[in-house]
Amino acid sequence: MRPARALIDLQALRHNYRIAREVTGARALAVIKADAYGHGAVRCAQALEAEADGFAVACIEEALDLRAAGIRAPVLLLEGFFEADELSLIVEHDFWCVVHSLWQLEAIEQAALSKPITVWLKLDSGMHRVGLHPADYQAAYQRLLASGKVAKIVLMSHFARADELHCQASAEQVAVFEAARQGLSAEISLRNSPAVLGWPQIPSDWVRPGIMLYGATPFEEANAVASRLQPVMTLESKVICVRELPAGEPIGYGAKFITPKPMRVGVVAMGYADGYPRQAPTGTPVMVAGQRSQLIGRVSMDMLCVDLTDVPQAGLGSPVELWGKNILASDVATAAGTIPYQIFCNLRRVPRLYSGA
Repeated sequence: MRPARALIDLQALRHNYRIAREVTGARALAVIKADAYGHGAVRCAQALEAEADGFAVACIEEALDLRAAGIRAPVLLLEGFFEADELSLIVEHDFWCVVHSLWQLEAIEQAALSKPITVWLKLDSGMHRVGLHPADYQAAYQRLLASGKVAKIVLMSHFARADELHCQASAEQVAVFEAARQGLSAEISLRNSPAVLGWPQIPSDWVRPGIMLYGATPFEEANAVASRLQPVMTLESKVICVRELPAGEPIGYGAKFITPKPMRVGVVAMGYADGYPRQAPTGTPVMVAGQRSQLIGRVSMDMLCVDLTDVPQAGLGSPVELWGKNILASDVATAAGTIPYQIFCNLRRVPRLYSGA
């Protein structure tokens, strides 16, 4: 069988969740949208359910998958509902629901609900993606209370630049949020992964760790708390062919790499069809047979090439770590000009094998 696979360490996942709880002292919704950032939402939820305060997903389809798998913990729909008829499913399955638009508020007011729901009322404090305008926030809160359709309201917003630790935008967003919620008596949720890791002064009764759960840092610079995270996914494969090439030979599509000297080259069963970033350039780090090396040439659909010249112990069948506990996903992402969120979410075709359940 093709040797490409993703190893998922569920004990590392729990370790990272505990850090979010420890450093904030807050309750934490584990964000497992997009199939737990490519790690497998159901298996990750099962691994965390005994200790997680709840989960957060993007949409009701993802939430229903969790309920079908027997997950009974609270599940927050981060984008709320897209059609008013989803409200009946929200009630039936006890989902929590973000309200970020006035039309959603109106739909709740007009709905015949068999019991009240929990709403997380989202403010647009400066990201300008979704969220209520500050001028509408207080009135929306009062309308939800008056509707009789809501059992609890949590006040929330989302940061646009919390991964920039020297940027004042997050402090400015907090100021907008504090002004908008003045006089309202409710729990609040502000801190996402970068705010959990790098902004301890920001208040939050509930935190929403996402990328940090999977052991990747959202920061470009070193961070003391992020350094404690453990990578959850190891993407690995094997060398399936070894070539001895003289100087001046092209490697891969487009001849983007020409051997500058006689080189020993390994071909690895991994490519962009598996989710490895096609744009990863020559020099992107890999681990071959326990030794750090580099990608050379252009990534193909099913294969890529690595430099074995200075890895004499490597040969046919040698293990290759593309990212994991030795090659950080954030380093691969940086080399490829993207972020670890994307390379995790792009993972496909590769079977996932779980440990630490």
